[in-house]
Formats: sequence, C-alpha cells, structure tokens
Amino acid sequence: MKTVPAIQPFGAWKSPVTTDLIVGDTIRLGQTAITRDAIYWTEGRPQEQGRNALVRYAGGAASDLLAPPVSVRSQVHEYGGGAFAVGSNALYFSSGADQRLYTLDATGTPRALTKDAKETEGLRFADMIEDSRHRRLIAVCEDHRGNDHEPLNFLAAIDLDSGVPTRIADTHDFFSSPCLSPDGSRLAWLAWNHPDMPWDATELWLADIGSDGRFGPPRRIAAGITESLFQPAWSPTGQLHVVSDRSGWWNLYRIDGDEMVPLHAIDAEFGKPQWLFGMTTYGFDAKGRILCIYEQDTDSRLAILDPAAQSFETIDTPFCMMRDLHVHDDKAVLIAATPASSEAVIEFDLTARTHRVLRSSSRIDADPAYTSIAQPISYPSAGGRTAHALYYPPFNADHAGPADQRPPLLVMAHGGPTSSSDRSFKWGVQFWTSRGFAVVDVNYSGSSGYGRAYRQQLSGRWGVDDVDDAVAAAAYLVKQGFVDEDRLAVRGASAGGYLTLCALTFHNCFKAGASHYGIGDLEALLRGTHKFESHYLFRLVGPYPEQKALYHERSPINHADRLSCAMILFQGGKDKVVPPDQAEAMYRSVRAKGLPVASIVFPEEQHGFRVADNIRRCLEAELYFYGKIFGFEIADAVEPVEIDNL
Repeated sequence: MKTVPAIQPFGAWKSPVTTDLIVGDTIRLGQTAITRDAIYWTEGRPQEQGRNALVRYAGGAASDLLAPPVSVRSQVHEYGGGAFAVGSNALYFSSGADQRLYTLDATGTPRALTKDAKETEGLRFADMIEDSRHRRLIAVCEDHRGNDHEPLNFLAAIDLDSGVPTRIADTHDFFSSPCLSPDGSRLAWLAWNHPDMPWDATELWLADIGSDGRFGPPRRIAAGITESLFQPAWSPTGQLHVVSDRSGWWNLYRIDGDEMVPLHAIDAEFGKPQWLFGMTTYGFDAKGRILCIYEQDTDSRLAILDPAAQSFETIDTPFCMMRDLHVHDDKAVLIAATPASSEAVIEFDLTARTHRVLRSSSRIDADPAYTSIAQPISYPSAGGRTAHALYYPPFNADHAGPADQRPPLLVMAHGGPTSSSDRSFKWGVQFWTSRGFAVVDVNYSGSSGYGRAYRQQLSGRWGVDDVDDAVAAAAYLVKQGFVDEDRLAVRGASAGGYLTLCALTFHNCFKAGASHYGIGDLEALLRGTHKFESHYLFRLVGPYPEQKALYHERSPINHADRLSCAMILFQGGKDKVVPPDQAEAMYRSVRAKGLPVASIVFPEEQHGFRVADNIRRCLEAELYFYGKIFGFEIADAVEPVEIDNL
C-alpha cells in the first residue's frame, strides 16, 4: 500500500539523511594506484579526526597499511595530492604530521627516509615516482625553510639510502607530474611560472638520464602562453604523450620529435585543472591502447583509444563521474559515481569490459525514496551569456509541501573558481533536498568541463560574471515557478564563499547566505595567501597594484553598507589559503550593520573541514540558521547557533 506523503512546510521535512550518516558512515576517497597483484587508495576519514588512511586491496580483501594516527598527506601547494607512490619493492608516502618521506617495506613497518628529521625539516614532497635503477625517488619538493621569501619549488631526486634530496630542475616557480620512460633513460615533467596557474599555461620538459644516473641538460619540448598541458605519460614502447588544450579543449597528443600529434580531436575534456598533484585521466594497457576518461556536458565517459588502429571506442558504464584512473596490463582502477550512488573505488577489466566495486565512500546505500536526481539546465545570464547548472528538486517520499507554497532555493557555488560540479550522488546535496529545499549547483563562467574559452571567460571578471551567473540561476528557477523568490539562499566554500559574499553584498536577490572560508578582502588575500595562488588574482581580477581600485571595488568587506540580508560564516583557524581574519572582518562588518549574522570558527581546521564533529556542526548550524531566517521549524534536534541581531 502506497504511503500518502505528509504535508509539511518546505525545509521542515524529517529526513533519514542525517549528519550522523554523513560524517559517521562516509569517507573521502583519494589517490589510487594499481600493480600486478594489488590496488591501493587513500581514505579521508572524518571519524578518525580527518586522517588519510592508506588501503591495500589484494586477494579479495582490503586492509589498512598504516595504523592510526599516521596520515598520508602532502601539503605542497597546501592542497597536496600525490602523497604516496608504489615502487618495485616498497611503498613511499608523505606523512601528514611532519611532511617527511617514509617508506613501507615488506614487513609493513614505516621508516623515515631521513634518519635525522632536521635534515629535511621545512621540506614538503609530492608526486613521487621511483627510479629503481638508481635507488632514488623523484618528486616535487617545496622548501619552506626561508622566512624572508616565498617557498622554493623544485624537482628533486631523493636518495633512498640517505634520504637527502638533490635538485634536478629549479628554474621555474612550479613543477608537477614527473614521469620516467619505461627504460628509465628519460624524465619528463611539467613546469610553469607566476602569474600563470597550471590550467592557464604550462611547459613540458625532458631530460636524458645517463647510465650513471646523471641528468642531461633539460630541454623544453612544448609550451605556449595560451596552452595548458596536463599529465605527461609514456607508452609501453617509450613514446611520450600529454594532454593539451591548444585546440580549445583538453585533448590527447603524442610527442613525435618536435611535433604534437592529436590522437582524437573532439570537443571534450581529457584534462582537469591541477589543484592537486597526481591527477590522472588516462593510462596504457599492455597492448599500448589508451584507457581514458573524458568529460562532456558535466558527465564523465570511459573510452579506449587505440593509436595503432586509429580507433576511439566509448565504453558503456553506469557512471556519470570518473577520476583518478590508473592502468596496469588489462586491469584498471578509478574512482567513479552514478547519479544515485556515492563515489566508489572501481576495478575495471579491459578484456571483459566489466567492473566491480572495491570500496564505496558510503556504508549506506542511497534510498530512492529520498534521492533527488540532478537535472542539467542551461539558462540566460548577464551580457548575453549562457550559463550551466544542475538543478535538484526537493524530494522525500514521506513528505510534500503545501500546494500554495514553493520551496526555498539553495544556490551552491563550487570552489576554484575553475572547479566544476557534476551529476554524481552527493550526500551533502541530499541533506538539503530531502528536507524540502530545492538546490541548484552552478557551473558559472570560469568552470572547467566546457572548454578553454568558458574556463578563461572569468579572466578579469571574477566577482562579476560568476556572481551574475549564480543570481541568474535563481532568477531562472523563480521564473519557471519552481522556487519561492522570497526564500533564496546562496552558499559556497573558498572561491564559492567569495561568490556568496559578493552575491549578498552587490545584489538584492538573496535573503540569506553561508560562506565557508570565503574571501571578503581581495587585497588581504594577496598579502596573506600561499605561494601557489599568490598571483592567481592577477588574471582573475587584474595586475596589482596597478588595479588596486578594482580590488577595492570587488571586495565585499569594503561595501558592507550595501548588505541587506542575513549571513553565517564558517572558518578554520589554521587556514593558510584564506586566513581567518577574512571571516572575522566580515563578521564584524555585518554585525555592525545590524543584520542577522553568525560566525563559527574551528581552531584546528585548515582550508576545508576534515573532522567529523566539525562537519556535523557546519551542516546542522547552517540548517538551523536558515530555519530562523526563513521562518520554519526544522525537524532535527540540533545545537542552537548564536545569531547576532536576530
């Protein structure tokens, strides 16, 4: 017998998607690796104070390789990634606690590569690969030992006996993606300089390696001021490949002498913005074919590209999001998700074209009775532009809203701002839709996945076009009759937090907003952020100090007089990307204006919250805040939030 939904105000629905489920029954899946007899991955576990565990799957079972509290994490560029590597006889990893390199041998005992911690104190490592012929690791190194200048980045060779790093290349501001040819005679890598980010302009370099292990003079083999390169990799026969967006899309190329030969020209993205080290979208099987992930219209697809046969075959899978692909012989590992199931570690058999789930990021399967499925939308925005988003209607089989009401809308803004949102299942979205909120996840101007032109569209326009796109999404859904125009909210983290603060300050669209470690003062961000992003604003806003007035104009902190709505702020006390004083200054300004405002600071968190109790507190506090502002009683029993000027 079908249950008749109970009529309850939107936002007040009782939901089984609880914060205990989100923080107690979910993990974050990270870097993957595959060898002949095992698969490896990292798990970010909020239940263990945000520890990144290292997991090995072999013989049909998964097991942790490191006991708590050891956490596998690199802090190069602050965001990290590429924190472990599997070698021929050992596994290597960066420790989150001290950033030293450790090895894990056959006995399973971690051992620091450097006997004396002071020898490498202040050094951070990422993107490690093993050079077994010369008993060394090759990695990106970030040197924080100088207090009077920004950190130094270089490509390093780390001796496995002494643990001492020596420089291979140090002529650029940044390095990534070192890769050895199959015979170990050549090393390729990417490099770039301020003010570019790796998705703006990068260079591909190559050096020969002598039999004695010495590196020959590096030579640049690909570069361009309007070309982003991604993931150099060698085929089994020793041909170098790379992803380039020289056509306007990140496509695959083979390096033939001084030429870059396109392997399959298509309006699709085979690359990603390199916010993290170790990002991969393709790999070679034993036959030299390329198993690859490409993205079109927010969806990821899997394909086999055979350069010899000049064929390209898309493989049918249930997944709409795929990442972190690694291939060994006829097997592969990747992270994937569907619109109705969470991210999972997937083993893929290239011969049988089958897959199996090795580990899901959630212990709980999504219940269709409480799952809202994303609906891609494109809509008109300011200046005649077309913007893109994913719309999630409120859905809960046990509840329905009053017939004469429309639901409140939560506009979500991703970070980056070059990141993107996809249709994959996310508990963080279902938390809201199952309580009666409509959600629109905006892929505003500057987002990845729509080609270089769309990604570069935000150059000089940050804080304007992206914000207009978010406002236009809300206006579009109001016009369609889907949502309540008097109960619109916007939320985002980092760059999405900046969009949130700009939308609340410079527009009169929203009644409330939530900024998670968002940027309120662009000049302060320039002075206080880390090296990786220290010149990022030169492209997003303009050169500084030449455009000082523009920085002032686009900083919400300088225009608090224009605010007319409620705001809640969340901040990590040890955030080095967006320093805590940004949130504090914004909080004081809004409070002085007499508007409802709340601020919650987690003293030990960094950029992005990793501890279960803090993630739980964020969600519950934000829900409580909207209930008070929009005038409904939430169904959840949560700790109240102190709201000034309520």
